[in-house]
Amino acid sequence: MNHADIQSLASRVAGPVLVPGDEGYDEERSGANLAVRHEPDAIVGAARAEDVREAVALAARHGLPVAVQCTGHGFAAASRGGLLVTTGRMREVEVDPERRTAWVAAGARFEDVIPVAAAHGLAPLNGSAPHVGVVSYVLGGGVGLLVRTHGYAADRVRTLELVTADGRARTVTPESDPDLFWAVVGGRDNFGIVTRLEMDLIPLSRVYGGGFFYDVEAAPDLLGTYVRWADAMPREMNSTIASLPMPDDPKVPAPIRGRHVHHVCVAYTGDPAEGERLVAPLREAAPVLSESLRDMPYTECGTIHDEPRFPVPFQRETALLREVDQEVLRLLAEHTGPGAPLPCVVELRHLAGAGDAAGERRNSVGLRDAPYLLAVVAPLYGITAEDTRPMYEKLFADLAPYSSGAALNFLGFGTQAGPERVRAAYEPADLERLTRLKAVYDPQNVFRLNYNIPPAAPR
Repeated sequence: MNHADIQSLASRVAGPVLVPGDEGYDEERSGANLAVRHEPDAIVGAARAEDVREAVALAARHGLPVAVQCTGHGFAAASRGGLLVTTGRMREVEVDPERRTAWVAAGARFEDVIPVAAAHGLAPLNGSAPHVGVVSYVLGGGVGLLVRTHGYAADRVRTLELVTADGRARTVTPESDPDLFWAVVGGRDNFGIVTRLEMDLIPLSRVYGGGFFYDVEAAPDLLGTYVRWADAMPREMNSTIASLPMPDDPKVPAPIRGRHVHHVCVAYTGDPAEGERLVAPLREAAPVLSESLRDMPYTECGTIHDEPRFPVPFQRETALLREVDQEVLRLLAEHTGPGAPLPCVVELRHLAGAGDAAGERRNSVGLRDAPYLLAVVAPLYGITAEDTRPMYEKLFADLAPYSSGAALNFLGFGTQAGPERVRAAYEPADLERLTRLKAVYDPQNVFRLNYNIPPAAPR
């Protein structure tokens, strides 16, 4: 791809086309994870679906790999050359209150959808951080804030508008293209770049939610207490527990500043008084450093986990756990607790029953029977991703007897995004079908700068 190609592309698209050295190039290629950035030959800052089509068509003509990035939370593989399509300028949201659906453009975040839906008493199945991009989150499964109550966000997708590797713009539904729909919803950006999707909304305006903070040293048995409590909860109760070292920083609230803490978060969709009764055992389980539980409008759901909006360098790994017994709890404490060699954020998400909510629109999101999802995030301050490898390898090897696989949206980058880890996110038969479909829709593996599904070899 030469200068003339770049100039020609720039003349046909509405958004900017940037190359190394251009003002704005570094900012455009950066995402939520400061540990890794794309280094493409060119960036297309797509402002409309036609920009995406032009970019992919050009890359296909020149045999270039294509990466796509919205917020960069699900970073898998950095480009070294090739073409990067950024979608952050495409943030349109249209809600149909009668059908209870929303059309969401490629760059929209859930914080764009939530207030528009709330005006009609509706809500999307967003995650714990509303500033995450909708499309990649949903296409990777969508293990959300209300996953036990309403299932996976992927199961709510109705229609996809995407550009496939041949530069063709398509509208895909379960009826029009069942194979391609099945593959994209669960296969993320392996089969094309989704420029817009239509998804169901749920009738919901309020939630009883928030959390408790505890000092880990003062609550050594809290992980076990939480698991026993969560296992007894009805489907309306959604919860997580995280263990994390809090920095000794004046910006951190005084009760938790400089401590290693447990943070239990809940989102209950039933009556607030019943929610209060159900969480009472948590309040009594150990001394509470601070509490934020309340009945709230759903527009404030981001305050439940209160995850940071600013970019940070991190690596992560994930496992779907068949059970969480005393040995699992011991392993987590040994490898990632206050005495661990590396500081980590460890989160258990209670999923039990979430897979039962799968709808009629089948997709390739698999491994739905696990009752818990484990994510271990290592902040990379003063260390590299390579420094974390021994910890991850030892911990997840020890957890292997309890694990049924991985959750695609919670994988990391580099080693944590390699072929073995991607395979762990799918049922074997589904992965085989995905590779066959990849050979049909992207035989050259143009879309390979991702959690990659390679095309099956010709038979």
